[in-house]
Amino acid sequence: MTLFNIKDSRNLTLPDMYINIGHFLDHFMMLIFAKAAFDAGRHFGLSYDEIIIYGTLGLFLFGAMAPLAGWLADKYSRSILITIYPFGIALGAFLCFFSTSPIMLGFSIGVIGFFAAIFHPVGIAMLVRDTEKVGFRLGVNGVWGNMGVAAAPILTGFIILNSNWQLSFLIPAIICLGFGIIQIRGFKEIKTNEDNFQKKKSTNGLVEGWKIVLISLTMTTLAGGFIFGSLTFLIPRMFEVNLPGISVDVAITGLLAGIVYGIASFSQVCVGYLIDRYSPKIILGIVGLGQLILIFLASLYIDYALFFVILMAMFFVFGQIPITDAILVRYVDDRWRARVLSMKFLINLCAGASVLPLVSIFLSYGFTFSDLLKILSFLAIFVAISAYMLPTIKVNKPELKTA
Repeated sequence: MTLFNIKDSRNLTLPDMYINIGHFLDHFMMLIFAKAAFDAGRHFGLSYDEIIIYGTLGLFLFGAMAPLAGWLADKYSRSILITIYPFGIALGAFLCFFSTSPIMLGFSIGVIGFFAAIFHPVGIAMLVRDTEKVGFRLGVNGVWGNMGVAAAPILTGFIILNSNWQLSFLIPAIICLGFGIIQIRGFKEIKTNEDNFQKKKSTNGLVEGWKIVLISLTMTTLAGGFIFGSLTFLIPRMFEVNLPGISVDVAITGLLAGIVYGIASFSQVCVGYLIDRYSPKIILGIVGLGQLILIFLASLYIDYALFFVILMAMFFVFGQIPITDAILVRYVDDRWRARVLSMKFLINLCAGASVLPLVSIFLSYGFTFSDLLKILSFLAIFVAISAYMLPTIKVNKPELKTA
């Protein structure tokens, strides 16, 4: 059985570990620019609010290309697309290293976003093909993705402090290239395993009641995608400005941002464990209310208080991620999952892509980071409302075996 034969490759998959590492690299590569933007702007003679606009193409393509990736994966081969993915993002990072103008840098970030779009619809569809403990496994995978979010400002800040912003793209490019080569050897044949899809299906492969679920998840994804995209991009720079009592050193504030992302990412394992046992409706409602309260509180503080409150807020922001995917698994057959997941990620990531132009406009009109946090806390209301709209999904809890 060969990977590059379309028919044969349909029967190949990757162990969870490769998919987890791929998720780590996906978010890491997309967030290098978030930390490097300020120094890249100084290099090209631009202010922070002027340079960040050049990251818009990458974030837009990160979402906009997801439906194409999902369609190609379901129609032809998930394995071939996931093989192309690490080489594509490595190419984009190499181009960033060689960029000689803001326009070339923006194009190069766009290349990263184009190929990074492959991972979510394809990698997650490969992960959830086996529906056993799907919530927990999505949670673990989510932790790896957010560890990529956490590592990006730490390693990027460290490289910039000791060298320059260009090198912060070159080193990850080499790592992605190496991973792509190793991943090719990791494919294995899919074991015959009927999808645990026992609910009553309609003729289009979707479960009855999917329309109200679609409306609810669209609302959650739009609001949650904007909140997630805003905070993951803004926190490194916000810490540089709003933590004067702690440090203004780029490496230290990058480390603090990484600590927030790293610790908060483990909330996905807890949430994944809970949604295997309780209705996602309840869990999503709690997560939405937590975002609303804590993001608003973060807007009131600076220094240590801001650091600890934003850490708690990110627990709820990251905790939302596995919930929507787990709900989709319960309502969509495996044959359609890459395409449906791609639409979900399109909405999510395009909402996130709108962060950069909107933030640039707000900052140019004198808005502060505190003002932006208040706007985000308002958006969290829609996450809570969408949870109320969801039907109650009964979950079969694991039976306890007794001697």
